[in-house]
Amino acid sequence: MEQQRSTSESSQSPRSPPSQRYLSVSVSDPVKLGNGVQGYISYRVITKTNFPEYQGSEKIVIRRYSDFVWLRDRLFDKYKGIFVPPLPEKSAVEKFRFSAEFIETRRQALDVFVNRIASHNELQQSEDLRTFLQADEESMERLRSQETGIFKKKPADLMQMFKDVQSKVSDVVLGKEKPLEESNPEYEKLKHYVFELENHLTEAQKHAYRLLKRHRELGQSLSGFGKAAKLLGACEGQALGKAFDELGAKSETLSIKLQKEAHQLLMNFEEPVKDYVRAVQSIKVTIGERANAFRHQCELAETMKLKEINLDKLMLTRSDRVGEAEQEYKELKAESEEVTRRFETIVRRMNEEIVRFQEQKTQDMRIAFHEFAKGYCGCLAKSPS
Repeated sequence: MEQQRSTSESSQSPRSPPSQRYLSVSVSDPVKLGNGVQGYISYRVITKTNFPEYQGSEKIVIRRYSDFVWLRDRLFDKYKGIFVPPLPEKSAVEKFRFSAEFIETRRQALDVFVNRIASHNELQQSEDLRTFLQADEESMERLRSQETGIFKKKPADLMQMFKDVQSKVSDVVLGKEKPLEESNPEYEKLKHYVFELENHLTEAQKHAYRLLKRHRELGQSLSGFGKAAKLLGACEGQALGKAFDELGAKSETLSIKLQKEAHQLLMNFEEPVKDYVRAVQSIKVTIGERANAFRHQCELAETMKLKEINLDKLMLTRSDRVGEAEQEYKELKAESEEVTRRFETIVRRMNEEIVRFQEQKTQDMRIAFHEFAKGYCGCLAKSPS
């Protein structure tokens, strides 16, 4: 997974030529802090850069998972149309979220997340990224507490939101309201591609998990068999006992190799595939944002038509409300133009992003499947016949 960090000309290593801009980030040294539901993992985030807007060429800060969530949410709010990299899931089960394997897979996923942002031509210029990479822990905690996103709303506000959504869905089902959607062949092609890709990646990840589980179980069985063979050897005579002891030792050695290779397959194949499943889900969220922007644009256009008709009537009747109506129409027109600009920005960004995504996916999946073939064949070669 470490091999899949996105890079660009403006995001190279500190060994790049002095004239070349670079922004290199690493997430390392996970440490468990606290216990029970209050427990969490902290990470050391090291930034090396020659970007003039940063405070020096190297900075080390401590971050926790919620800080990464803060960064993701801020970028999503400010960069509509860009496929903001996904975060790994948050496990609510303590025995899993503090296991060595879970901590390491999350660390690698967070490393990939922040490096994808650092290598993105637009996202790397974000003030929020600079804050995330440079602010002290107290400042980050204050920033997190100031957030007013959907999950910070009061229960009553959330209930009202859900009722509004339920009401709109009911209107559509009953035919009271027809959803406004783009009739764009290229956009329809994009949506079809994204949904199909999600299905295929999910299926690949599911089968990869089953294969890895089988190898792990085989490794565990060989370990148990090895111990049993050694115990059996201890009960037999010298010659037969020695043979059983050697069999047990070889079984345990093979078990260790299988477990190690299964872990490498997890990191180098299953996790990268799972990461792309999350990436596709992130793209679907962006598609939803585009649909909302399009509907908002259409609704404002309809409202403007009604306002224009009303203004014409007032002017014909020489009403004293003409001035007020003209001002309302002028304000609505300005809002409509701004909404149209935002929608066009989303469309432009998505067109650029899908090209970049496909190029990166091809490169990353080539590496992942190569690692899978290499690791899986290695496991088969060492499996007992």
